[in-house]
Amino acid sequence: MGLIGALTGLGGLMRNAEGLAEVFVSNRTKEDAAQHAEYLAALAQLAQEFEHPRESWFDATISGLNRLPRPALAIGTLGLFVYAMADPIGFADRMQGLELVPEQLWWLLGAIVSFYFGAREMHYFRKRRPSVALKDIVRVTEARAAIDDLRPAPVSTTSLAPGPRLAKIDPDHNAAVEDWRAAQT
Repeated sequence: MGLIGALTGLGGLMRNAEGLAEVFVSNRTKEDAAQHAEYLAALAQLAQEFEHPRESWFDATISGLNRLPRPALAIGTLGLFVYAMADPIGFADRMQGLELVPEQLWWLLGAIVSFYFGAREMHYFRKRRPSVALKDIVRVTEARAAIDDLRPAPVSTTSLAPGPRLAKIDPDHNAAVEDWRAAQT
């Protein structure tokens, strides 16, 4: 193909035609290469997740303690329900004791719990990478353009032919009710 293009002088035209065709139909070879590179990047990221340096006993202990609050809160809440059924009088006595806790202490507890869970969420939010690919954006943009093409063009009031004015529509008017009232009288 290159020889024919060189002999006829149409090599540039052929390259332009190929480039124009790639606008409408993707180049399968390039697409496969991009998907392979994406797959290799995903495997590399997965491999990084399993490469942990050896932790000291102190680091392992602190990591374990950091994992305790959420399960402790969940299991503790379920435990309160079990305790309320097992010993209702004891449960009521403990809840009366909680009523004596000052409001400022409740606010402090709420702030500590909120900051703990908020800091964890922010930590994971900062590590997150955007999951929207460019091809998804292009696909959505094309779909929205197709939807916009289906919408009827707005009608200009100046282009309407003169004619009788349309009567205002009364939203409270119901012809069936009017007929029924006329039949009743």
